[in-house]
Amino acid sequence: MTFDKWFEEQALWLKIVLLIIPFVGWVMEILIRVSAVIRKSSTLNIVGLVIGVIGNWFWSVIDLIYMIIKGQLLLVE
Repeated sequence: MTFDKWFEEQALWLKIVLLIIPFVGWVMEILIRVSAVIRKSSTLNIVGLVIGVIGNWFWSVIDLIYMIIKGQLLLVE
């Protein structure tokens, strides 16, 4: 599963749109994080997945801001 790599290849504006839409953004984050854990099951990826599932909306806002600044999601290798 290489969904995280596909997401990273997209333009920044498309990433923002995919994360801003309420339910779609949360599903996208879960898919990206699960894909990252499957591809490379490091502690950072696993912690990011757990926080992403538990944090819901609050974590999505933090991820969106971090992605706008750095270009990638927080806690994903």
